[in-house]
Amino acid sequence: MACVDLTPVAQAIRMFSRGAFLARRALAPRVGPPASAAHAPAPAGPRARNILFVTVDQQRHDALGFAGHQFARTPVVDALARDGVTYRRAHVQNVVCMPSRATMLTGQHPLTHGVVANGIPLDDGSPNVARLLHAAGYRTALVGKAHFDPHLDPLLRFPENRRAAERDETPWRGFDHVELAAHGPIGGHHYAAWLYEHHPEDIAGFGAVLTGAAGGATGAPEVADNPVPRAHYHTDWVADRTIAWLRSLDPLVPFFCWMSFPDPHHPFDPPRAEVRKRGDFRGRPLPSGHPGSPERIRAILAKKPQHWLDFYEGRFRNPEGAPTSFVPALLTGDQLREIDHMVQVKNELVDEALGRVLAVLAGRGQDEHTDIFFTSDHGDLGGHAGLLFKGPYHVEALLRVPLVWRPAPSAGVPPAVIDEPVGHVDLAPTFCAIAGIPAAPAMQGEPLPAERGSRRERVITTFDSQFARVGMHLRTICRDGMICTEYEPSTRDRGGRFPLLSALWLRGSRIPRYDGSEGELYDVRNDPEQWENLWNDPARRRLRDDMRADLRAHLPEERLPRLPVAAPT
Repeated sequence: MACVDLTPVAQAIRMFSRGAFLARRALAPRVGPPASAAHAPAPAGPRARNILFVTVDQQRHDALGFAGHQFARTPVVDALARDGVTYRRAHVQNVVCMPSRATMLTGQHPLTHGVVANGIPLDDGSPNVARLLHAAGYRTALVGKAHFDPHLDPLLRFPENRRAAERDETPWRGFDHVELAAHGPIGGHHYAAWLYEHHPEDIAGFGAVLTGAAGGATGAPEVADNPVPRAHYHTDWVADRTIAWLRSLDPLVPFFCWMSFPDPHHPFDPPRAEVRKRGDFRGRPLPSGHPGSPERIRAILAKKPQHWLDFYEGRFRNPEGAPTSFVPALLTGDQLREIDHMVQVKNELVDEALGRVLAVLAGRGQDEHTDIFFTSDHGDLGGHAGLLFKGPYHVEALLRVPLVWRPAPSAGVPPAVIDEPVGHVDLAPTFCAIAGIPAAPAMQGEPLPAERGSRRERVITTFDSQFARVGMHLRTICRDGMICTEYEPSTRDRGGRFPLLSALWLRGSRIPRYDGSEGELYDVRNDPEQWENLWNDPARRRLRDDMRADLRAHLPEERLPRLPVAAPT
């Protein structure tokens, strides 16, 4: 099946967004914080604890050293895990970026806050932990990737994407200080503006997201041999800007800082010099979730709902989180190895950048009173059953993420490993508990347990397609070592239409239509890679029906009317 080369489209979008940036910059005066925007006084009583919330994008639960990755050298996060609380069954509430990030900020499930898919801007009516902390006297900052507005926005229609162009320094979504980045020099974010202004010679080396363009040593999708110096790459930029903000603060005033790295999300384009000095992909084993042969892959995927095998063989183009030119069946072993190595390099660079930030906190005497959280917005298929990227595929490769909480040493919380299920919906209530303020009544999560024995039973994840032509809706419960996913009947009237992009991204795509009888059931303890779908196993029917009833009893309230999909991705 012929693939459409989307690189020219990406280049055109970059050109249009840069033109929109320059036009807005020419017309806009600098907008600083309003004189009336006084901070609330710092909390009275014992010294308040700071919160450093570190997120990465599209990192698997097993990608770091402490989680068992055989090559990754991540001593900084490994130390946080050793000294803190590690959650071994942390699951996302959605497997794509915008819904997951909205859940982190609001403490609500996607069905409730309304950002059920990429392309739906988060409105201001939902709870907001940054606003709560700001009102309690915290200084608040967001540095790095936000993605509360759609990123495919060449004309910079959405506020998030035009703040840098308009020199807007006013508070935004509860954050006093905002400096934004994405996956390279795209859009109107601060990192792209900085790179264009100070290092325009580095622009051409970056890959382009969602093009599937071949590159690297093996012609792997979205791999790029990027000559950018490490100091100019967005990972170090995020750390540098976080450090600059921390140094501007009174060390006795509490802060909440969301430091959000765009990596290890594709494109796979870390600095060339770092790639070359961190080993060689040739000869390394395939990722553990890879079955080893095309025949074995097809046998596994044939037992799952139709869009699994159709994605692998190129019949379903998966516009929900993968480049639609990508056909997994064409991926070679060495291409997957090269991608795996690139992801490892990205993860190691994030770890080292985080180490620099923590050293600054220690040097300022703030580490003793700072809680540190580390997690990812979702996982990555990363070779699971021969697949890459993300989408409507509810297996642990996407559902499960690293989650580490290193409590402030002054709090005296002992290290622990927690096996009970938890989710991103629990983060905002946890931040409120640390600050000693009540969570918003509309928040649906609970403070994370700091020791075993919480008796938590389940975690819920939902997926709704951003494209009306796809119309796929998944509802998943993880409980008692099982993953159970219901497929609701496919729709045609929910999601965005986007005729031009649909014509490009879904050209030649066979879109499955589900009637509501389909599903997936996995015994994770005995099938850690979820290769054996037990949905139609007569011996598991009673368990399946029990889990479906439990799922339906605990599905969160759905926001109605639904928020519209304003733009793709």
